[in-house]
Amino acid sequence: MNQEAVILESRTMRGTLVERTEALDKVKALELLPDGLHVTTRMVADYFEVHEEAVNSVVRRHRDELRDSGLAVLKGADLQHFLVVNVTTRKPPGRGLAVFPRRAVLNVAMLLRDSEVARAVRQRLLDLAERSGARPVENTGQWSEALVTEIVERAVRVLRAEPAELREANAGLVRQLELERQLVAALSVRVADTSCEVRTLGGRVDQLCTLLSEPGAGRRRRPGRLP
Repeated sequence: MNQEAVILESRTMRGTLVERTEALDKVKALELLPDGLHVTTRMVADYFEVHEEAVNSVVRRHRDELRDSGLAVLKGADLQHFLVVNVTTRKPPGRGLAVFPRRAVLNVAMLLRDSEVARAVRQRLLDLAERSGARPVENTGQWSEALVTEIVERAVRVLRAEPAELREANAGLVRQLELERQLVAALSVRVADTSCEVRTLGGRVDQLCTLLSEPGAGRRRRPGRLP
């Protein structure tokens, strides 16, 4: 079995390569959403130059694996928050929005068969693995010592990267909260202005009522004539 077939068939093999997201950029640029972290299903399809349904099919068949790589389906409040940060993202009609980090996009590349771009990414992954000496021993199902070392080092890098990702996510929430604070402040000012206008209008109505209730406010009496 050739090495590309191993990638397509072995989840274990894919798991050892899923952090090598630089392989994506070596094939073509991956455009990200404004948060700098995610892409939508449509953007994944555009990157691999396939129909969106081809990506959805991969997601349906390998949902658990892609979730482990970071795929998320946003709904409700999480979706609203995401749309505030990523203002160019359209709200999906009546269902959640699937978002992919770069790791999940690379995972799709290792599963998508009918895409020349995905094949090129897989070849880049094999080139990177070969340069680092991290290739499975041919026809044995055993892993080289270099591969084991790389897996451990990659796990350490992932653990170290998580705080940075959390800081980025927190920054997005802070930006969203600031937008909501500004909206509430603007509404408060508008409510205050409206209250002032209502009080002013009420005062004018009171003055008018007072004038109308005063004697002689109506028709003037003619002099010399009894009421």
